[in-house]
Amino acid sequence: MAWVIWFTGLPGCGKTTVALRTKMLLDELGVRARILQLDEIRRVITPKPRYTEEEREIVYASLAYMAKLLNDEGVNVIVDATANRRRYRDLARELIFHFGEVYVKAPIEVCIERERIRVAEYAPQGIYDKAASGAAVPGVNVSYEEPLDPEIEVDSSSMGIDEAARHVVGRIMALFADSEHLI
Repeated sequence: MAWVIWFTGLPGCGKTTVALRTKMLLDELGVRARILQLDEIRRVITPKPRYTEEEREIVYASLAYMAKLLNDEGVNVIVDATANRRRYRDLARELIFHFGEVYVKAPIEVCIERERIRVAEYAPQGIYDKAASGAAVPGVNVSYEEPLDPEIEVDSSSMGIDEAARHVVGRIMALFADSEHLI
């Protein structure tokens, strides 16, 4: 049985960096996984995003369903998406039997600084600066609902990338030990 893990946290907390390193470590162990990066997928679903609540509902439901479809086909999935409302992540949890939530924590000040210097392939630039002009930014002018009981938690402000990714891989191995996809 394949599994899905959803990396959540504020923009700039290190979700993408830790998710990519986690995938690399899993690859080294012979465990295959597909990453679904919301910032990449959003370009197809909403090429001119408005970041409204209605749009977020559609985008996150689509992402959860994509993960479910891949999972149904036996693909391990790593979802990399803020998903500022718990209900977005809870939908995935309802749809997917072998599901785990990875909460990547960092103080908002650290996230803002990281976003300022970030060079990302898909993520929008200057996300926290846009909040000043009224754009809806999780953690600033739109609430971010922390997971209540995540299966995996890392503090990217006190853990290095390798340490965080190794912790995530260890927890994946423990959570899904019965999975044939951990061979």
